[in-house]
Amino acid sequence: MTMSPDADRLWRTAQALNRAAAAVSPPAGRLPPLLFLTDPQRTPEPWITAAALPPGAGIVYRHFGAGDRQAVAERLRRVTTASGVRLLIGQDARLAEAVAADGVHLPERDLGLAALLRVTRPDWLLTGAVHGRDGLSGAQGLDALILSPVFQAGGLSADKAPLTVEGFADGVGAARLPVYALGGIDADNAEALIGSGACGIVGVDGVRRAFG
Repeated sequence: MTMSPDADRLWRTAQALNRAAAAVSPPAGRLPPLLFLTDPQRTPEPWITAAALPPGAGIVYRHFGAGDRQAVAERLRRVTTASGVRLLIGQDARLAEAVAADGVHLPERDLGLAALLRVTRPDWLLTGAVHGRDGLSGAQGLDALILSPVFQAGGLSADKAPLTVEGFADGVGAARLPVYALGGIDADNAEALIGSGACGIVGVDGVRRAFG
């Protein structure tokens, strides 16, 4: 598939991070190198970006209780199935079951649910959010953590101090699971993560701008 220069840079960097993480921890190699994290306000038409993602990437659909969540999730499932992209549903395991998603992403407050989900759905990809170093020991059952914000970010992390690449790398070293980088990452600064130990990149605005 043809990608824009920014999309190509972001994807190549994400792949390089994933390969390096897999060399240290083989389970990281089974994770999508790049995850697109949706936001109802900042990504009102997530299926457009989802359709432009390369095969092997992933999307986390966060609906935050939106009334049209079933229809949007079904649309994303059709798009991601056609393009070879994995679909995770934020927090809502029931919706994930309904649309045959590939897994669930848990907010930090719900990480304790991972163990039960792992028992009931051992085939699912399970990720969990961590803000700062608290909780980096991970929750039993998760495949990976998403640590943020690395750089100055928008949305829910706008008021949080950036970890910086150095702080993020320290967090990776303290974790017992593969760790994704999230927060203010785009095609221009992603390469700064090389050597940080990140298993991949997660983005909202940065991914949307690169992939349309």
